[in-house]
Amino acid sequence: MVVSEAGGRSESILQTSRYLATWIIGGVALGVSVAGFCLAYSERPLAIWGMRRKKKKGPVRVYMDGCFDMMHYGHCNALRQARALGDQLVVGVVSDAEITANKGPPVTPLHERMIMVSAVKWVDEVIPDAPYAITEDFMKKLFDEYNIDYIIHGDDPCLLPDGTDAYALAKKAGRYKQIKRTEGVSSTDIVDGGSSSGTRVSHFLPTSRRIVQFSNGKGPGQDARIVYIDGAFDLFHAGHVEILRLARGLGDFLLVGIHTDQTVSANRGAHRPIMNLHERSLSVLACRYVDEVIIGAPWEVSKDMVTTFNISLVVHGTIAEDSDFQKEKRNPYDVPSSMGILKLLESPLDITTSTIIRRIVSNHEAYQKRNERKAESERRYYEDKSFVSGD
Repeated sequence: MVVSEAGGRSESILQTSRYLATWIIGGVALGVSVAGFCLAYSERPLAIWGMRRKKKKGPVRVYMDGCFDMMHYGHCNALRQARALGDQLVVGVVSDAEITANKGPPVTPLHERMIMVSAVKWVDEVIPDAPYAITEDFMKKLFDEYNIDYIIHGDDPCLLPDGTDAYALAKKAGRYKQIKRTEGVSSTDIVDGGSSSGTRVSHFLPTSRRIVQFSNGKGPGQDARIVYIDGAFDLFHAGHVEILRLARGLGDFLLVGIHTDQTVSANRGAHRPIMNLHERSLSVLACRYVDEVIIGAPWEVSKDMVTTFNISLVVHGTIAEDSDFQKEKRNPYDVPSSMGILKLLESPLDITTSTIIRRIVSNHEAYQKRNERKAESERRYYEDKSFVSGD
């Protein structure tokens, strides 16, 4: 009996030793795994960000950055495509200093570019002073602080002065998506050629064809107070955006009339407009303050027009190319003035299309050098271009 009890104790001690050994070995293995995971995280943060993204719940947030200098409908279409890849679009606007260092001086300063981007109806949030290149620190900030899922850019190359890809890190992290570039327009093209350039196709609509298009997808209510403002809206800029914002605040519905190319030329000179009617209309349609546009609006606001569109108020900014319209023999606002529905709005910014043109002329040499570099980049883009599904 004594021998049996001793044998039992020996067996029990042996079994306990085996359990302890198993736990010790398991603990060591777990420790090695944790250490390996931590080491991998420190050495491969991009892969970890990719793993964390898969577990995230909530709206898909996408990020797109750019200079958005002399913002045009190509920029707006890029933002529209980017927004379609997620539920919320965050846009980074590159600083003046970064643009100057990488491309040359911008035509429009940061505060004007911020106004333009913020006014685009597909944009949910704007980050000022974004870096030109996606650095690892900035990408971590996007993922951790702004909760970004994907970084978006067009299929055209974005190269740094040293020739490297500005989005290389985002691609490595598996958090990069491409959209299709809008052909036929660029800031370079606007500065170099304008609508007189042989590489551009003008799209003219006869004055007799009035096209109305809903920008925000819905018409005015029966008792809506409709505010009307018209103009060329050439080289659509921050001054335009700010006066449209004020005009929209005066009613329930903002109707914008866009003059034909022929009308603009007749009143502002043979070399105007810089952008054709089609291009100018697309820029205005992208603005969040605009509910509806009349493409090819008449120069004069007639009684018939006021009745047809049920216009309650006609407005005009104090800063405009035709700010002396009241002194003209053919005052285009005679009718609304006589009806008591004309209102002059104090323009928030002292900017006109001529302001933008003067900026380009004064910095012509710097822009010319920038555009020569851009031309080489464009050539490589078309040589290496491949199909982008746009999904």
